Amino acid sequence: MAEERELEQLKKRLLELADRSYQHGIYTFTPFLGLSEQQAFYEIQWDVDYAGVDMEGGSPMCERRMIRFGSAQQLGYEEPYPILCLKVEPLAPKFAEHLTHRDFLGAIMNLGIERSTVGDIFVQGKKAFVFCQEGIAPYLTQHMTQVRHTQVKCMVSSGAEELAPPVLEQISVSVSSARIDAVISKVYNLPRSQSMELFKAGRIYVNGRITGNNSYTLKAGDGVTVRGFGRFGYKGEQGETRKGKVRIGVEVYR
Repeated sequence: MAEERELEQLKKRLLELADRSYQHGIYTFTPFLGLSEQQAFYEIQWDVDYAGVDMEGGSPMCERRMIRFGSAQQLGYEEPYPILCLKVEPLAPKFAEHLTHRDFLGAIMNLGIERSTVGDIFVQGKKAFVFCQEGIAPYLTQHMTQVRHTQVKCMVSSGAEELAPPVLEQISVSVSSARIDAVISKVYNLPRSQSMELFKAGRIYVNGRITGNNSYTLKAGDGVTVRGFGRFGYKGEQGETRKGKVRIGVEVYR
């Protein structure tokens, strides 16, 4: 219930930001929004489209994104998103621990930073790239000096230039059909019943939008997020097996 109330409050805030942008001729921005929060936006998108709206997370790989109200066509000028990418790396890489996404996020939260001011975190080797609101970047670069027991330095990164592309594992599986529940079960080796529970719990997203339709037939190019398991891109059908099943290709984010 608390989450539902928060999402209703978010919808009201989105309506206010859209109105403010339109009435005052300025760009307005949300904090970083997770997938469930973005879904709240999609539910009222028709009510705010008049103001001009788009989303950005700092990189095409980002799932957590800001919403910006206003457009160059309507306002006559452009204003970039207040997003910076920070690079966090150990002072002594040779002796650094193996750090995870949870470790880097925990270090940031321990500094008293609001989760909504931080976007996606990508761990690559012993360093991490952190997308954050521009306003908190100076604080993080000054005070983020340790992750677990590893001493680190934090600096503004060029982001897209330094961030390596995601590791995608190309796999091919056989399914009875390209129904999303069947594909999810195969990709993550889950019983069909567990796959169904994920739909009921609202943990399945197609192209950034929540779906409760477990019989949806995937189309080439669809991106699927299964919260708690990961993401994959559906590449399409590759033919039939001797037993009459459909062979499909997917790209799994690792």
